[in-house]
Amino acid sequence: MTGARRTPPGRAGRLRLRHSLDVAERGADLLEQKLRILRSEHQRLLRTEEEAARAWRDLLSEADGWLLRGLLLGGEQALDSATAGIGSAEITVHWTTSMGVRHPAAVSTSIPSRPATAAAPANTALAHAEAAYGRAVRHAAEYAAAHAAVELVGAEVVGTRHRARALRRHWIPRLREALNRSDLALEQNEHEDNIRRRWAQTDADIHP
Repeated sequence: MTGARRTPPGRAGRLRLRHSLDVAERGADLLEQKLRILRSEHQRLLRTEEEAARAWRDLLSEADGWLLRGLLLGGEQALDSATAGIGSAEITVHWTTSMGVRHPAAVSTSIPSRPATAAAPANTALAHAEAAYGRAVRHAAEYAAAHAAVELVGAEVVGTRHRARALRRHWIPRLREALNRSDLALEQNEHEDNIRRRWAQTDADIHP
């Protein structure tokens, strides 16, 4: 504990130690309060992530089922024809900040419409597959954002817990120990000063 070792002796040093201890204890209290809030937010985000993952997997399974039927009915040529000219989806991530942690809050997904010049799906199964994959893409984006939020907030939970533990288990006990040593040293000095004053007074009485 470098700060405590460099503390000057006497009352000024004790005041500095007392101030450092007060600051450390307030810091630990604030970190523990932050940790409680972050843990609650992390649990909420975990539930959101689980729901998004489940919805995405269900929709992906549905879309894969329709695609398989479409391929059985029309073959790969029908799939190539149905996907020709279709643009890529666009995803926008909206961010927020929770207790100093910036993380995704939501996503906006834009699925391009089929161009008028593009060939229509050769069979109903491929049309259903196209719609189902569009829904799956939206939920995949929501799951990815939720997963990223869980990772970011979770990392801050771990970091905050470590900082709070370091204060409670190491820094604060060392400051208290240094403060106790300072109190003992001051008490000893005052005791020695009192003895010296009594000796001086006794000597003055004996040798007026």
